Amino acid sequence: MSNHETIIIIDFGSQYTQLITRRIREANVYSEVYPHTIDISAIGNINLKGIILSGGPMSVYDDDAPELNPALLDLNVPILGICYGLQLLCLNYGGKVEKTKNREYGKAKLHILSNNSLFEDVKNNSTVWMNHGDVLSELPDEFERIGESDHSPVCAISNGNKLVYGVQFHPEVVHTEEGTKIINNYLFNICKCKADWTPKNFIDEQIIKIKKTIGNDKALCALSGGVDSTVAAILVKKAIGDNLISIHIDNGLMRKDESANIGKLFDDNLKLNHIYVDASKKFLSALKGITDPEQKRKIIGKIFIQVFEEESKKIKDVKFLVQGTLYPDVIESVSVKGASVTIKTHHNVGGLPDKMNLILIEPFRELFKDEVRNIGRELNIPEKFIERHPFPGPGLAVRVPGEVTKTKLDILREADDIFISAIEEENLYNKIWQAFTVLLPVSSVGVMGDFRTYEYVLSLRAVTSVDGMTADWYPFEHEFLTDISNKLINKVRGINRVVYDISSKPPATIEWE
Repeated sequence: MSNHETIIIIDFGSQYTQLITRRIREANVYSEVYPHTIDISAIGNINLKGIILSGGPMSVYDDDAPELNPALLDLNVPILGICYGLQLLCLNYGGKVEKTKNREYGKAKLHILSNNSLFEDVKNNSTVWMNHGDVLSELPDEFERIGESDHSPVCAISNGNKLVYGVQFHPEVVHTEEGTKIINNYLFNICKCKADWTPKNFIDEQIIKIKKTIGNDKALCALSGGVDSTVAAILVKKAIGDNLISIHIDNGLMRKDESANIGKLFDDNLKLNHIYVDASKKFLSALKGITDPEQKRKIIGKIFIQVFEEESKKIKDVKFLVQGTLYPDVIESVSVKGASVTIKTHHNVGGLPDKMNLILIEPFRELFKDEVRNIGRELNIPEKFIERHPFPGPGLAVRVPGEVTKTKLDILREADDIFISAIEEENLYNKIWQAFTVLLPVSSVGVMGDFRTYEYVLSLRAVTSVDGMTADWYPFEHEFLTDISNKLINKVRGINRVVYDISSKPPATIEWE
């Protein structure tokens, strides 16, 4: 996206690096993440407006601490250092950094000392989020101290002539009260960005790019029914029409009536040229007796590729494959040390391009999930579909710990449908990032009427999140949990106990497998 004004983030390993990128994108300014080992020539064609140095988990005095490439300081664009990035700026310009006895972590108050453009209209004594063990003890020449906190006498610095700024806190996290305003001040007051990164601009540019790339050839899309692949298919269809052929494979691991419902959406609403393949028996047969989660994933991926290949061979003159790869998949595949690895194999249909000799089209490779949803809205995809909760690639197989059987899947499908319907009836669906049920591989004793039962335990899971990287469990009202437990036990044969998973991520993951 070199034609867009761009802010690049140099990643030093911070857990918040993606958040910096997201906050910039939310201001309609394009941004990209690069490892700290960046080769300066890699950004030569970028319409560069500014550089942000991320935080990091290490001390600047650690033996293998990431270092700042000094050539970045000679690019004549404004620079903002955050936490570890601030400390690197200080060292590179001749200042001093010292270890502290007590690490400062959590909320602090920012005391603004200067009417600086970085803090324009920022409320004094607002709350900021700290996460550091080193502090600045001596300013570099020509820098001024523009902010302090109770435990960090040098909390923010600036050099107006060089347009270099640094903050010890993290403006990108929601705990920093005026964080969005500080980032926007950097983008618009200091970098003079125009905010030209919008869904409409993205769509217009991608259509031109896709038309030029594919021309009159045909492309395939593995259409799972999820948001990413569906929005990608609609975008590519706008560029090449019915030369896009989508294939939806029913693997028998979908939610209740899902393939039928999304097939209706594809046909009636979106008018997608798609092929429906029922391969459920093939998947379930291959999963028989398998209990290891990783083995289940590999088997599902292998069968998917086999079925997809079989169907694709029936279509002539296909040269391209469309995938819904997102930017977090790209970022997470690159180590902060700079070693590049491939996109995670479980993402979408990893492995297909090599086996099928197709050219990969990834229109969303530069986007986050919320940006894809905004693209979908701009393309007039129904809002109810756009707001669907994420669904794992291996489907319900990872929500049936242990062996996957049709009986277990049918029980889980029914329970999941009741749970999600109850959430929708309470108008909670869009407040929750992801909600689902898990059929546990244990049975418990129960009493129904005058009979003793020995049936499955069902776990409910509902979390709030921004991007799935971290998550908190959703605090349902006790009355809701009581009602849904009774409803599930009464209506779903095979379940006699319901539990609610109140684990956060980390240390747990969102899915159970």
